[in-house]
Amino acid sequence: MRQLGVTATRSYPELHRWSVDYPEEFWPSLWDYVEVVASRRWTEVVDDPDRMPGASWFRGARLNFAENLLRFQDDSEALVSWDETGRRRSLSYLELHREVTAAASALKDLGVEAGDRVAGFLPNIPEAVVAMLAATSLGALWSSCSPDFGVQGVLDRFGQIAPKVLFTADGYRWAGKPIDSLEKIAGIIQQLPSVTRLVVVPFAKEDPTLSGVPRATLYRDFLAGPNPDSSPRPLSFEQLPFDHPLYIMYSSGTTGLPKCMVHGAGGTLLQHLKELVLHTDLKRGDRIFYYSTCGWMMWNWLVSSLAVGATVVLYDGSPFPQRKEILFDMAQAEGLTHFGTSAKYIALAEKEGLAPIESHDLSTLRAILSTGSPLAPESYDYVYSRIKENLCLSSIAGGTDLISCFALGNPTAPVYRGELQVCGLGMKVEVFDPQGNALIGEKGELVCTRAFPSMPVGFWNDPDGERYRQAYFDVFPGIWRHGDWVELTERGGMIFHGRSDATLNPGGVRIGTAEIYRQVEQLEEIVESLVIGQQWQGDVRVVLFVRLRSGQVLGDSLVDRIRRHIRSNATPRHVPAKVIQVDDIPRTLSGKISELAVSNLVHHRPVKNADALANPQALELFRDLPQLAT
Repeated sequence: MRQLGVTATRSYPELHRWSVDYPEEFWPSLWDYVEVVASRRWTEVVDDPDRMPGASWFRGARLNFAENLLRFQDDSEALVSWDETGRRRSLSYLELHREVTAAASALKDLGVEAGDRVAGFLPNIPEAVVAMLAATSLGALWSSCSPDFGVQGVLDRFGQIAPKVLFTADGYRWAGKPIDSLEKIAGIIQQLPSVTRLVVVPFAKEDPTLSGVPRATLYRDFLAGPNPDSSPRPLSFEQLPFDHPLYIMYSSGTTGLPKCMVHGAGGTLLQHLKELVLHTDLKRGDRIFYYSTCGWMMWNWLVSSLAVGATVVLYDGSPFPQRKEILFDMAQAEGLTHFGTSAKYIALAEKEGLAPIESHDLSTLRAILSTGSPLAPESYDYVYSRIKENLCLSSIAGGTDLISCFALGNPTAPVYRGELQVCGLGMKVEVFDPQGNALIGEKGELVCTRAFPSMPVGFWNDPDGERYRQAYFDVFPGIWRHGDWVELTERGGMIFHGRSDATLNPGGVRIGTAEIYRQVEQLEEIVESLVIGQQWQGDVRVVLFVRLRSGQVLGDSLVDRIRRHIRSNATPRHVPAKVIQVDDIPRTLSGKISELAVSNLVHHRPVKNADALANPQALELFRDLPQLAT
């Protein structure tokens, strides 16, 4: 890596201020520092950084996303994959390049070209990475869902974008059970007439039968091509504009058809390299893991680590199978330097009593990253006392909407309990009150007041941009409103209090749901919880649902202890009017609890896309509860 082209600064705040005040200097300096591979440089960095949406970045540049991720061709490990059984596979950078070459050649034989869509309905396995790189080398757009999506959930997504080729697997494993996917696949493919070829990766079985699945071929036959005796054509990389579409990502879709967010190749690459290299301290030869599925943006973020020359470690399956320590087993065996997961995993690891500081050798581990929901202050204590003392705990936050982060880690600065360390370089993040006034040390809306390169280039099937503008710019015109309820601290860190669209308003006072979760889930009996505001007698009352450990029952004494704990550690306004035990809590396929789906159900509003949930059957537990009628 080259030297970042910036005059000397004495602190991170100074560096951040320069990066947002002078984007025409910061972003090209970053481009050179991370050595973006491009056939042509830009004629203009940005036309108007204050225009949102609509700012144009790196006009005139030509590059290819896949070429940047395949810049290394040697025997070092590029991909390592594990499953629940501990089965391990690996591909070197040279082997990865060869397999992508074969896959790209086969896609070209099928007529795939720039602008076409290629989709994946796959477990988190190396073939998903190969298929993505092969498609994007040609300039095709890649979009993926994990195999636990229901048929309608897949059709609601892929049906909007009409993919030409669909990659899938015959099945996957979850919590020790093999799950066959072929029947589901057959139902999907019959309703996706745009798909000319279905490519099936054997995963659950070595030689699955495809006789009942239309337009299907096995992955190995696909790679071999129509003439197995001929060599695949050499891998070439289509050179495309900076904002050429790369990924189509989806909103969670719990209130209607998912929004199809289109992200550009250059903005995605530059943001990911900034976050991986500068904010995460990832280097050539490091080994990075993030617990994710192919349906969550952290998969896309993780795979970009190939551009740094790191080894990307993949895991498919339950994070708590029969051997609950399996992810820490993997961390030790692979010598991970970076371990990424969700806040919920860390909380559950503590509940399970895992103490890898005593049971595992994590001497290579330099960083733990957490996202998906706010990381509770107590989870900071757990990480440093029970996992490892000397590492950087980076709670990070952003979203699918920007395929990157607004708040990140800083490997050179202290970690403060319960606080995200810094706002990302180049991201002019502020906190606004309802009138648009900037706040420090008070809760408000997370906004970004200048354009950044990884903003969506648009929404699919939104020719006039109206849905895009409504999604982020309807509250503060010309300013990105992200939908998080946060607090910017005096030292430049950030505290998350939950989604602003799920913020509770008892007595007109806004309360972030995360403030309640932090208290409730400290109690030993409670595995997880969900809170909503119920419209009640002209006001809003707080309703708390709790899932308890096996064998536990919610009695009056536990309810009283929950309320006293919340009152003592938060405020009286945080205390729930109702506490109700449930056997399960609905969550999206990326693992986030779905407060809005439950709120809609409780208020007799339609939940339009239950297939966006990993466990839609859980919604029935909240329907017409007698406790909510009094």
